[in-house]
Amino acid sequence: MTETRGQAHAAPIAGDWEPNIVAFLCNWCSYAGADLAGMSRFEYPANVRIIRVPCSGRVDPLFVLKSFERGADMVLVSGCHPGDCHYTSGNYHARRKLTAFRELLSFLGIDPRRFKMSWVSAAEGGKWSAVVREITDEARRLGPFKGFPNWSNGNGGGATEGPGV
Repeated sequence: MTETRGQAHAAPIAGDWEPNIVAFLCNWCSYAGADLAGMSRFEYPANVRIIRVPCSGRVDPLFVLKSFERGADMVLVSGCHPGDCHYTSGNYHARRKLTAFRELLSFLGIDPRRFKMSWVSAAEGGKWSAVVREITDEARRLGPFKGFPNWSNGNGGGATEGPGV
């Protein structure tokens, strides 16, 4: 299927649906691994939208919520392997923070299986390709994300815009 910019936001036709996956990738390892996968011509689905971040430890859980709010069916955070972070402990912070965040997803009306974390080094283009295929297959099994419950505070605010958020 050929996709142009104008077609990217068209309503999906039954049977044509492909999941929208947002991936936050650490600049030093996972982004370089994804780049290696592309340069090595490893095959993987092209439905992943990559957002390059300095470190996986800099990914705020609000970024994940905003991704779902704006149409993601699955969100991935990927960084350096534990112990290999270029910022010493950023991936440990990411793992601790995002593991706790995953526990809250059900409360927010999001199936926790829609949020993934992985560790991919700059030399693991093949692993990046496998991770993308795996999460794309899981997103297809889960189907489209139906959105947040209607938690509007009366002024049209969404799940991430209510009082106290």
